[in-house]
Amino acid sequence: MFSNTFPDRATMAKLAAGMLLEIEAVHFRADEPFTFTSGLASPVYIDCRKLISYPRVRSALMDFAAATILRDAGFARFDAVAGGETAGIPFSALIAERLELPMQYVRKKPKGFGRNARIEGAVKENDRVLLVEDLATDGGSKVSFVEALREAGCECTHAFAVFYYDIFPGALDRLAEKNIRLHYLTTWWNVLDAAREAGTFDEATLGEVDAFLKSPLAWSKKNGGIDALPAR
Repeated sequence: MFSNTFPDRATMAKLAAGMLLEIEAVHFRADEPFTFTSGLASPVYIDCRKLISYPRVRSALMDFAAATILRDAGFARFDAVAGGETAGIPFSALIAERLELPMQYVRKKPKGFGRNARIEGAVKENDRVLLVEDLATDGGSKVSFVEALREAGCECTHAFAVFYYDIFPGALDRLAEKNIRLHYLTTWWNVLDAAREAGTFDEATLGEVDAFLKSPLAWSKKNGGIDALPAR
């Protein structure tokens, strides 16, 4: 059904990038870089949380997400869907609805009272669980959530993110070492191509974004940020 209904992967990536630009979830700011929690200086910032406020865009992207998961992982591969706290929760609910699967969510840390749980919802031992997040950078937070699910007795070898940075070398390899395969819709490279095509930003800004994407740590150092990612 999905292979006949939905566009191919490249077309979905292009369309998703365009939608993110349309709702202004993407920000390019080379003259006054953003500084992330890690200390990385960046001319780019994405806010996937904005998607939940745009029903048509939200619906289209979640359809693309379901198609991607079913095509790449399998139609009967999962027993449940789990969202990572907090941004992954709405997307996991929307994807679980489309896949007709139960949903849970995973806390970043135990809540510290009551059951002291990290996972909320009905958890069944040996369930095959898909982890859902809004975005993936170097993959570190995905490992923590997956480990929590595994400690609860679940099998979790697949994760999905609406957006994948795709600029930090070895990120997918590090996930693969933990037996995690990442699925995603679109990347910064797709967004940059869509921005150029649409003429959304001036050429000087696009040039700085291109330089950052090709060498993020060097660009960060040049602009007052860190030159190495924190060890995980």
